[in-house]
This record gives sequence, structure tokens and C-alpha cells, in this order.
Amino acid sequence: MVLTSGGTEADNLAIAGLVRPGDHVVSSTIEHHAVLNSCKRLEERGIEVTYVPVDGRGLVDPNDIRRAIRPNTRLVTIMMANNETGVLQPVAEIGKVCAEADVYFHTDAVQAASKIPIRVKEIGCDLLSISGHKFHAPQGVGALFVRKGTTLEPLFHGGSHERSRRAGTENVPGIVGLGKAAELALKGFELKDDRDIAALRDRLESSILRNVESAGVNGQGAPRVPNTSNIYFDYIEGEALIISLDLKGLAVSTGAACSSGAIEPSHVLTAMGLRPDRARASIRFSLGKQNTAEDVDFALQLVPASVARLRELSPLYNKTATQTV
Repeated sequence: MVLTSGGTEADNLAIAGLVRPGDHVVSSTIEHHAVLNSCKRLEERGIEVTYVPVDGRGLVDPNDIRRAIRPNTRLVTIMMANNETGVLQPVAEIGKVCAEADVYFHTDAVQAASKIPIRVKEIGCDLLSISGHKFHAPQGVGALFVRKGTTLEPLFHGGSHERSRRAGTENVPGIVGLGKAAELALKGFELKDDRDIAALRDRLESSILRNVESAGVNGQGAPRVPNTSNIYFDYIEGEALIISLDLKGLAVSTGAACSSGAIEPSHVLTAMGLRPDRARASIRFSLGKQNTAEDVDFALQLVPASVARLRELSPLYNKTATQTV
């Protein structure tokens, strides 16, 4: 285990610390920008990267990974859970493909940690990234699991901290917080927190879809983490809906929290085949163990009414409604 400043550093260390000139890397079109931009940096250095597609549910096909692997492939990096849709990738199957081909396998598990049980032996990964703030540890601390025998070139050069893999004085208070948060997350599985959160998420989704026309869940039909729901509302702009809900006290987002304010439609949703207008009309709801049934009731009071008001102002919606009369 290498202790880091968060998921971004852990992803960068896994990728840049392992890949060398002449190597080939396989990733996917829906990765977090910590992985995508790391791969882009490799391409700038002349290293080839193959990006496998996803289907309409946002799932990678392990057979596409198998077909993409070449004799010089050194690393496959596929996220465990998507940060925008919550869709869980078949990482154990991908791990088997990589093991058969004798290729290193890294999975970005930042969005999955504490949401589902993670067992590195079952996944078969060589490297796995987590970030503390995703499960109530302090911001600024994360970790990279490194399987024994996996050699990494450090990103930072200095002292011999973290077995010479990550120079710099460790963030001891953050690390203590990370350990305590992980302990509480494990206890949460015993208490069935994940099941309770999934029940709230499912009630939120079903009620919205029942009461709002021309809406749907992105990633529906795929396995997902229990706390994330990404819903499109045709004929409106997601950013306008976010502002409307925020003014009433409900916090949602149009995609990754670290991409807030981005103008372009989500690369995840467009990779899944959504039209740009539908991708822009999608918002993400994230629940946690601190949320209650009353919080969901509050959201269900606000969302249909806010969508209806915004659609009244939408020329496209009004035109469509007129044509169907």
C-alpha cells in the first residue's frame, strides 16, 4: 500500500509509475479524468493507448479488453465504479483476462470504496486506487494498493518514504482519519448501510420516473453502486435544474463534482450513446448514510415541480407538446 494525497495521485502513480516507452496501455472511454488525462500524457510521450468503448448501459465488455491486448501491452486500467452513473464494471472478469495475458491490471476504485465490499484477491488487480474523502475521511489523503512484486517508478523524488515509492512526509492526521473511516465503512456493511441507501435511491428513482415524463435513468439495467443515480430530463438544461434545486436547498450535480461548471456534455454519457442535448439534460443524485427518508421526500417535492417550471420556459418542449396534441 502506498499512501497518497488522494485518488488523482494514486491513479497517476499507478499509470506513470508502471508504463515505459514502447509499452501499450488499454483503458476505456468513460474513465475519470485522473486516468484519461494520465493516458493522454502517455500519448504525448509516444506511448500508444487503446480506449475500449462501452455499451448503452455504460458497461465495458471484457472481450473488448481481450481483443485490445497486444504483445507489448503492459497495463490495463479500467475503473471499478463510474463516478457519474455509478455503473459497476466487471472488474473480476477483466482481471482474469489480464492474468491470462500476463498484463498488469489497475482499477480506479475511488467511487466504489465504502459503497461495495472490495476484495483485491477476487478482483485479481495489481493496483487499486482509493480516495479518503469519498468515504468520510479528510480531504487530501488516499492510497494505492500495490500487489507484491509490482515495481513502480516514483512520481516524486526525495526521501525513501513509502518504501521509496512516494517521497515526502506523510500526512499522519489524514492517514489516521483514512484508517478510521475505512473501519467505520466495514462496520457499515455489517449494519446493512448499503442496502438501506440502495432502497432510498430506488425510491427516489421510481417516484421521479412515475411523476416526470420524458425522463430516464442513465445506466439502468447495469449493476450500480447503491448511492448514485444519474437521471435525464428531456427538454431542459441540467445546469438550470441544478440552480433551481440549489436555491431550494437540494444539492445535485450534472456529473463529476470535479467537473462542475464544465460546458461540454459529459464524456461518460456521450460515450454511452446519449445525444448531446440529453447528456446536458442529465443530473446526478448522490446519497450517503447520513441521508434519510425525509431527505428523499424533500427531493421528491422539488424535482417534478422544478422540471415542470423549466419545461414551461422551453421552446422545444412547448413545440413538441403542441405537435402531439
